[in-house]
This record gives sequence, C-alpha cells and structure tokens, in this order.
Amino acid sequence: MASTGAPNRPLPPVVVQVRGEGALFTRPEQRVERVSYPVMTPSAAVGVLESIYWRPEFRWVPERIEVLRPIQQFSIFRNETHDLPSLADAVGKGKRIDTVANRDQRSALCLRDVEYRIHAQVELARHATKPAAAYRDQFRRRVTRGSCFQQPFLGTREFSADFFDRDDRAPITVNMDLGVMLHRIHYGPPARFDFFTAQLTAGVLHIPAQGIPGDAAMVAGVA
Repeated sequence: MASTGAPNRPLPPVVVQVRGEGALFTRPEQRVERVSYPVMTPSAAVGVLESIYWRPEFRWVPERIEVLRPIQQFSIFRNETHDLPSLADAVGKGKRIDTVANRDQRSALCLRDVEYRIHAQVELARHATKPAAAYRDQFRRRVTRGSCFQQPFLGTREFSADFFDRDDRAPITVNMDLGVMLHRIHYGPPARFDFFTAQLTAGVLHIPAQGIPGDAAMVAGVA
C-alpha cells in the first residue's frame, strides 16, 4: 500500500462547503413519515464527497461537520412507491416499477436553506498505488473547478447541493442532542452497520473514529 505520510502524524482533513435550498437526512426510526435529523449525517457527507471525487483505491472518512446556517424546518408531501423490485428482478428480469398503481403520499419534515462545512480524511485501500496526498490534491482541484461525477444532493436527490472552497465563517452557536446516528456501512458481504450517539457542540458534529456495531449498539441501548 502507498505511504500516507509520516507515522503518527495524520494529515489535516480536506474541507469542502456545501449549500442547498433544502435537505432531508431521514432518521431511521421513522418508518412511515420522513423526519430529518437537524443536521447533515456522516453517510450524507460521504455521499457528497463521492459525488465530487471517488476512486476504488480509497474511502472517505468524515471527521466533523460544521453547521453554518440556522436550523430551519418545513413540511412537504412527497409521492413514494412501495413497488420496489430487487436488484435481480430489475436487472435480470427487466421488471418495471409501476409508480401510478403503487403510489403512497407521505409527509416529510425537511430542512430549509442549509449550508455545511465537511472535514474528511482519505483512507487508502490495500491495493492503492498512490499516496493519499495524490487523491487529496485531485479532490481539491475538482472542488475549485466545480467538477463532479454527479450533482451532489443533501439526503435525497430532489435536494441538490452546490459545493465550493471553504470560507472562514464560524459555525452556529447551537448545542443539541441528536440521538443515535449511522456511523458507517460495511458493505460486506454480509452488510453491517455501525452507529454512534451524536451531539452538536457549538454548531459542530464531531464524528468518532470508530462506531458501535449494530448488535453491540442494541445491547448497549444505543440503537
């Protein structure tokens, strides 16, 4: 594996700012109506980073998320379908989704006029042939140019996001208990999920290096 730098001297995180007119970071315990966390989640941050720059040689590890605008909520009604074919049916059998016959209307509690500053590290895979600095520099160049593989979104694709280089604004001065939040998905097989107890401290969500595995989290009362 390529060297990531001097031992015990981690590189500073790369930083990108994202802004959008709306966002929906759905809480997993809300099984029918969609209710957003008050702030961006780590998994949503990873989605934004991968939209800008992704390679199989590394994965994104968010360290903290700064909230730059006041937390505002609004409600909407969204049309969703419960006719969701499996990947095998969709690809192998060409099954189509009948959204008209299988449509449900659900309310959603979303966020309005949001902006975040994401701090993240590059974690190299075993088969990486370049140092982490090469991927970090490429990411920074793409952010400055406004280049992306696909338009980033904030939780759901209907809420697209703009991204740009960081500025020096301070985060909002809000402390809040956010409850249990998804830390990381291990795609496996089999797929596994890690969780953590999230806190917003002076407008900053600090993400621990390690989450609690799903089974252990349930035993500990975290999930």
